[in-house]
Amino acid sequence: MTTPHPGLSDADVARVRDALAEAGYTVDGVRDLLGPRASAALDRNETTPGRLAVAGSDEPLALLARLWSLQAPVERRLLERVLPVEPLLSGGILEASADGDTVRAAVDIRPYADDAGDWWVVADLTPGMDGQRAPIPDDHVLGLNAASSTLAQLTVRRPAGRALDLGTGCGVQSLHLARHSERVVATDVNPRALALAALTVRLNGLDVDLRHGSLFEPVAGETFDLIATNPPFVVSPGGHHVYRDGGLPGDEISRRVVVDGARHLSEGGLLQSLANWTHVRGLDWRDRLGSWVEGTGCDAWVIQREVEDPAEYVELWLRDSGEVGDAGYAQRYADWLRWFDEQSVEGIGFGWIALRRTGAADPSVRIEEWPHAVEQPLGPAVGAWFDRVTGLRVSDAALWDARLVQADDVVQEQVGRPGEEDPEHIVLRQRRGLLRAVTAGTAEAGFVGACDGTLPAGVIADALATVLSVDAVKLRAELLPQMRTLVQDGFLELAAR
Repeated sequence: MTTPHPGLSDADVARVRDALAEAGYTVDGVRDLLGPRASAALDRNETTPGRLAVAGSDEPLALLARLWSLQAPVERRLLERVLPVEPLLSGGILEASADGDTVRAAVDIRPYADDAGDWWVVADLTPGMDGQRAPIPDDHVLGLNAASSTLAQLTVRRPAGRALDLGTGCGVQSLHLARHSERVVATDVNPRALALAALTVRLNGLDVDLRHGSLFEPVAGETFDLIATNPPFVVSPGGHHVYRDGGLPGDEISRRVVVDGARHLSEGGLLQSLANWTHVRGLDWRDRLGSWVEGTGCDAWVIQREVEDPAEYVELWLRDSGEVGDAGYAQRYADWLRWFDEQSVEGIGFGWIALRRTGAADPSVRIEEWPHAVEQPLGPAVGAWFDRVTGLRVSDAALWDARLVQADDVVQEQVGRPGEEDPEHIVLRQRRGLLRAVTAGTAEAGFVGACDGTLPAGVIADALATVLSVDAVKLRAELLPQMRTLVQDGFLELAAR
């Protein structure tokens, strides 16, 4: 695979940027051009409906969509009206047919966007379009995908001085980080990834410090206010795809991101990572993850989103690399599965890890399973959780003196048979963030219902004890851990003084 030439002039890059913008080559522009049916098919890597939708059109947007979105050849004479074709050919972005009459994409330039605006991302072409079997080269640079989107939505978007995009790939996270960070450093062990990421940031007019090296080697001795990473976390016996296999045994690369990453956080700095971890026979996965984070001295929040059976896991990643159907498929499948058995791996968890360095003597660590639906983007909820953890780092007496308010997104549901006076269950439910729901007893529901910020929590608890004709001291003892959990989870908030 030819690596795009890094020497495209600034003038040529600017000409491409202007051409894309003038043609309306954006996420919305392409979707409007293709229509719902073709856009949905393209999301499934099928281009036939899209080719039909733009057939016969010589408009600039149609030519760009045909070239990159649909990976189809385009007549050179038509494309030269839109793009500086010759520099893109010499730079390895396009390639010409043998007769020179048509050109096609050698790498992808894909529109991308968030709520604040549009970008373009440079990556390798999506393999396996239209059902073709396409083994992926070892140094393949993945483009826009579900994992990068998940990390982007998880990342806390607060102003940051220095941000690190660890394992940048095609540079997606750097685009987001540049919106709210004074300086962005991006690293990758794959030289091809850095070449494509460089084109991504230049095409978007950004200044990102790109560095070559593995994990934190390129930033030795440096600290950051925010680290965002989607590392090559696939658990394998020796995979060879740089974008997904870290080359370390088991889930060691996920562990190192946590342990080593914590050392690169400035005070108040936040690390957010996607990760895989193994479920080892005879060990609780929470204990394994706990051993990773508890030594960091950071507040930590780990959420397991799903667990896959080892056989399903192997099938997923052999499919991902385009190896299904080739001569060595069955052998690689068997070798991988045997390796899992030798390591006593019963399952592979996928989830999110977040750390914040606070310098606290008693860091809070929460490790939980949450396979349910959540509201995206979740970044605001992640930031708020760490803020609440810090706010809760007070004595019990101080918490009883605090004034609490119900979160705006919390509703109460009562479950029971029609006509009955007392409900069987009272459920407190969030309509934002993780969309948690908890069953509350009469005292707990009454306490939450009375929290409007006007009275200290202890006064409310004592008044509730009188109403329920129970001992106030015992009620406080019962409510205290529940109150801390309700605040940590965002059902209750500490009122501003």
